[in-house]
Amino acid sequence: MFDIDKWQEIFGTIKKNMLRTILTAFSVAWGIFILIVLLAAGQGLRNGAQSQFGNDAANSIWINGGQTSIPFEGYKPGKQIQLTNNDFYYIKNDVNDVDNTSAVYKGWESKVLSYKKEHVAFTFRPVAPDHNKLERAKLIAGRFINEIDFKEFRKVCAIGLPVKEALFKDEDPLNKFIDAAGTQYKVVGVFNDPGRGDNDRIYVPLLTAQRINGGKDYVNTIWASTGNASIERSQQMSEEIRQHLSKKYHFDPKDLNAVGIYNNNIEYKRIMGMLDGIKIFVFIIGVLTLIAGVVGVSNIMMIIVKERTREIGVRKALGATPYSIVSLIIQESIFITFVAGYVGLMLGIGLVELMRYLKVEGDFFKNPEVDISIAISAVILIIIAGALAGLFPAIKAARVEPIHALRED
Repeated sequence: MFDIDKWQEIFGTIKKNMLRTILTAFSVAWGIFILIVLLAAGQGLRNGAQSQFGNDAANSIWINGGQTSIPFEGYKPGKQIQLTNNDFYYIKNDVNDVDNTSAVYKGWESKVLSYKKEHVAFTFRPVAPDHNKLERAKLIAGRFINEIDFKEFRKVCAIGLPVKEALFKDEDPLNKFIDAAGTQYKVVGVFNDPGRGDNDRIYVPLLTAQRINGGKDYVNTIWASTGNASIERSQQMSEEIRQHLSKKYHFDPKDLNAVGIYNNNIEYKRIMGMLDGIKIFVFIIGVLTLIAGVVGVSNIMMIIVKERTREIGVRKALGATPYSIVSLIIQESIFITFVAGYVGLMLGIGLVELMRYLKVEGDFFKNPEVDISIAISAVILIIIAGALAGLFPAIKAARVEPIHALRED
């Protein structure tokens, strides 16, 4: 039942000790504010990392040729390992649990692309038909390179959205021809891939590019996704590939420089684990800050009880029950922590929303956000803590003997 006299007394006490109450409430509000900001920052880091991996298949393995560093079977160190189409077909067809595979040859070169009077330079990347699945590129028109294009050496291409806008403006690019260093490629699709630099590309069939460039079957990188395979299975797959290539090219399987095999599954798990650790760490820091605020509330309630000992003794002498004394102290404590917690929550959410509005982002920091359920839980927790902070001073006040209280100065 609402007791207006009790609340008038609470507000009177707060007004009487305004500066001390504000400073104590500030410590609670600051704790909630820091907790919200830290949690949002931790989530922003996680979103950024997921974005970096999410632009490409995180469940994938990259294989690059390299140079031997260990003598093996009569071969001296320094032998170059050049991957070929056969290595691509081996991984695609003979390694179990591989679902999508691509290979890239000279995929980082930039070429001048021409259409009518427009001339622009973009990355020219020869790839296999599964490549858009590994890049997670979204087709917005037409199709990607398919198996028929690949096997029949067709001169077709899929272009990124910036390429389309630079060459074709508002014109439909499908079935039009782009000149790339003297070779005409028919546009069969337009894709959008928001990964850094992933849109500024033109994809052509690997076999077509190899034929145009002298007929060699060289590839620089082979890329394979591992489907739903476990981390352990992806490690086995990496080892199977290394063993196969070591026998074929005669290098020591322990020579990690001969062939680079990069297992994204492991890196993804490692980075997500690290970010989870950071999230737990910032949560602990925030909780410790909150505890400091609660201790401040408890201290001020102890001081209030001490200052009002004589008054409490008079109340008890006039018939006040221990319950009324306890409820008065606890309500004041809960009120201070609730108001301070709410202010801290709103300020924290406001700062996070301002960061989102101003687009404070980076490659590994995106879309900071607050889990509102955690935020509300934190405020409820601080209110409970506030009640506990007021409980012990309240019990002490309820135990005051009127005769001793009246002797207090």
